[in-house]
Formats: sequence, C-alpha cells, structure tokens
Amino acid sequence: MRILITNDDGINAPGLYVLEKIAAQLSDDIWICAPSEEQSGAGHSLTLTRPVRLREHAPRRFSVTGTPTDSVTMALRKVLPEPPDVILSGVNRGANLGDDITYSGTVSAAMEGALAGIPSIALSQVYSKEGVGNNVDFSAAEQWGARVLKQIIGMDFAPRTLVNVNFPPIKGDEVKGIRVVRQGFHDYARGSLVESVDPRGFPYFWFGLHGIEHTLGHNTDLEAIAEGHVAVTPLQVDLTHDASLAALAARFEG
Repeated sequence: MRILITNDDGINAPGLYVLEKIAAQLSDDIWICAPSEEQSGAGHSLTLTRPVRLREHAPRRFSVTGTPTDSVTMALRKVLPEPPDVILSGVNRGANLGDDITYSGTVSAAMEGALAGIPSIALSQVYSKEGVGNNVDFSAAEQWGARVLKQIIGMDFAPRTLVNVNFPPIKGDEVKGIRVVRQGFHDYARGSLVESVDPRGFPYFWFGLHGIEHTLGHNTDLEAIAEGHVAVTPLQVDLTHDASLAALAARFEG
C-alpha cells in the first residue's frame, strides 16, 4: 500500500514525524510532500500568483513552497510515480473541530485528495491550552493513530468524501475510545483580536484563537473530544444545502 503524507504545519513539524511513525505501522511504501513552511489557516487555497518550487530532501521526502493543496497537487502530478492508495494529512498541531475545517489546511489537503478520487484522511492532535509551541503532547495520536486508520483504510469511500480524525488532549492511555460523530459548531466571531504597536510606531493586529464560544451538540466532534474520545467524522466536499434548493428556485420562477 502506497501512502502519501502531507500537512499544513510544514516539512519539519513534529506532527509530521508522528504521522510517519503511525504510517510505518501500516506500510513501508511512504512518500512525503509537505509545505516548506507552516501554512496553518491556509484552507483550500492554491498558489496562482508566484512560482511554486519543489525540493527533494531525501528519497521519497519533498517540500513545496506553497500551500497544503499545492503539496498534494505537486505530489500527484510530479513526485509520485503512480497515485497513492491513501493520503494522510497531519498530524496537525491543534484541533480541527467544528468550523475549524473551513480554515484548515490539514483538512483541505485531504479534501484535495478526495477531489482526485483518492481515499484521504486528516488527523489532528487537540491541545488544552495556548502558547505551548512545539511542546504539544502527541501521545494520544501516537497510541491511537494506527488503530483508527486500520479501521478506515480499505473501506469504500463515497465519491468526494474524506474522513476527519481528532485526538483528545490527554495521555494516550487515558483515551476512552473512538466515536464516529458529526461536525459540531463553535463561534470564531468572539475570538480575540490582539492589537499592539511595532518598534517603528505602526499599529498591527494578531488574531487570537482563545475565547471561542463552543456550542456542544449531541453526538458532535466537540462533544466527543470534551469527553475524552477520538472523534472520527466523515466529511463531504459538496457544500450544497439541498433543503434550500426549492425555496430559492421559487424566488426566480415566473
């Protein structure tokens, strides 16, 4: 089984090495193509206004001067001799829960794989407090990653779908189990905006991620993580709200 690994935290991110170890429990045919620098929050963006450069660091290990989407595109079109059997994106440093997925480069890399018809899975390690830098505890992902992937890889993925996996912010031996849940909702509108002045006297702003209102719903990814479970959520690329089609069409009739 050929596995392509990517992420949005960059080629040197600790979570990428964690995912390599997880993938090595499943296959010895592993390829890596990830952004050269951190691209958190890049979403499903594609680089169109500047050149994208590809660098080979070692056999089957490449970086791209672009976004996670660029990395998957480059891997499929230039790096791999044949398409992979599965694409794994992560392990992200931080949660990709609820509305996070609309911003997430990690999830978007898996989404690009899904658009190419390849089974794709995003993996993220939730942490409990801000300011930890690279000192995130990945033990939950390390202990549960292969166990989760073995159940997902090989299943029949519906066209244009992917799977989003989040590991709770606790030690691996404290995880209570795995739950398949729907996407939840939390409000970024109440996140912080840090304002300050640079050494030259000009104001600048920094978007903060704390102070978010979490709306826990029944059987959501947010609820599963809060209760100490690994959250597994199937996602679809089709964003059409079917229930609104008839009502909207009626506005244009006659």
